[in-house]
Amino acid sequence: MECGWVKLSDMVKAVNTRSVDQELVKGPVDKAMEVLDALVQPGGPHRLGEIARRTGLTKPTVHRHLRTMAEYGFAEPAEGGSYRPGPRLLGLAAAALSDSRVLELTRPALADLRRRTGHVAFYAVRHASDAVYLEQSEPAREYRMGTRPGHRTPLHTCGVGLAMLSALPTEEVAAVLDAPDLEARTPNTPADPAALRAVLARAAVCGYAVDDEYDEPDVRSVAAPVLDAEGRAVGAIGIAGLTFTLDPGSVEVFGPMVRAAARTVSAGLGARTPVLGVVDTVRGGEEA
Repeated sequence: MECGWVKLSDMVKAVNTRSVDQELVKGPVDKAMEVLDALVQPGGPHRLGEIARRTGLTKPTVHRHLRTMAEYGFAEPAEGGSYRPGPRLLGLAAAALSDSRVLELTRPALADLRRRTGHVAFYAVRHASDAVYLEQSEPAREYRMGTRPGHRTPLHTCGVGLAMLSALPTEEVAAVLDAPDLEARTPNTPADPAALRAVLARAAVCGYAVDDEYDEPDVRSVAAPVLDAEGRAVGAIGIAGLTFTLDPGSVEVFGPMVRAAARTVSAGLGARTPVLGVVDTVRGGEEA
């Protein structure tokens, strides 16, 4: 398979015919984690009813968990009966992020990608079947992307998620792709295992994945996996832009740049991959 960006519709037509399994019964810890996850979503502080709708839990259950979290400093009451993350939770998050070797390496790589491409650059990690965005470097412009630190998106619907999937072992990929309820966030989202495997095969050949309006309408992204010293995918670096600015021609140029940035971070983590540097656009996007 040759490396070169093509639309998904030109490779495989996605049709999802699987049924949805029954939701597993949630225990107290599961419920607490879901409340905490809803609490830290963008747009806060969040009202109790909003958290209940997001989690599918009853208001009394949500209130009980929020009250306990507030006692331990993980939540904090705000105006109008809403809640926001508490100081202890913020402190733990700051401590974890400041001590992250991968983020120390990633931040300058993201700043360089933002400067060279003019697009927002970001780093995400995998949690189960989701990509969670941890870091972002955004140019000054009126339009802002929907992805912010803390935002999470299904792996199969976004560039960083597809990049990580393209570098995962076969059995881990199967666990994600063969799930019965793959979400289609836009009409372009590949929600069929065959379609997704075609996308991942091309990403593996190119070294970067392309999200062609899979997560947001009119938004395209390009991402590449970051590997650790044992060759495991620990995250992905990507850029995103509106489709008329990040067009197919730009993908061909910026894709190798993103790949080079991800491999440089990977090398810093001890991965056995070449440190790729400046992209020579005159030679069609091959790393120099």
